[in-house]
Amino acid sequence: MKKYLVVAATVVTLSACSVSTAEKPEKTSEATPVSQKAPKERDVAAYVEKQPIEKMTEDGLTIVHNPESIEVVVNKQRTLPEGYTPDDLVVPDVAFYFDQFLPKKQMRKEAAGALETLFAAAEKDGQKIVAASGYRSYERQKTIFNNYVEVYGEEETKTFSAVPGTSEHQTGLAMDVTSREMSYELDQSFRQTTEGKWLAEHACEYGFVIRYPKGKDDITGYTYEPWHLRYVGKEKALEIHKQSMTLEEFFGYMP
Repeated sequence: MKKYLVVAATVVTLSACSVSTAEKPEKTSEATPVSQKAPKERDVAAYVEKQPIEKMTEDGLTIVHNPESIEVVVNKQRTLPEGYTPDDLVVPDVAFYFDQFLPKKQMRKEAAGALETLFAAAEKDGQKIVAASGYRSYERQKTIFNNYVEVYGEEETKTFSAVPGTSEHQTGLAMDVTSREMSYELDQSFRQTTEGKWLAEHACEYGFVIRYPKGKDDITGYTYEPWHLRYVGKEKALEIHKQSMTLEEFFGYMP
């Protein structure tokens, strides 16, 4: 089990859109994806929405057609458009483990507001949750991923860190959280803390899900991360939690 220490000692200025402008050959997926897979209890005909055909990269990754949607699904098979940066990033008024401004303090506006409500509710219940890492640019993710590869090798790194372009952090809808009890580290033992238990039970009430749940590695492609919150909106979060689903299962993007 690895511990991912959140460090803010060095600040590196990186461009969120510093990517090649050369166009890559694209191909389109022959299948029309289903963005919302209905649970058994639902009327499939009323719930399933036909989506436009999505393009694919030369590496076979599907380029998401709705990066600005709070329901966007980004994973090992689905990448954000080249150069994508959310246009409504703000800093939520919540406790962070560091004081200075860093880009990772940001989230998209709607998600940031929901996070503020969640933190306020947690504090009211005696929980001291601390925010650690939100928005992450393509270039920042590239640096982090490459640094992990140097230590763990590419195969192992891919079990806990996203290839640049496929990270949820780039959407601005995710926030890693921790606590003082965890010494502000990101570790699976967070689930055993009172804060971790509270989040597992109540995060859905404020529009968030635990994005990479335990025992779903074969679907999400990543090991269990009880600290990784993903905003999808209250209605969807409650249903996903109730059904014990991943976003891949709920929205019909199974690997």
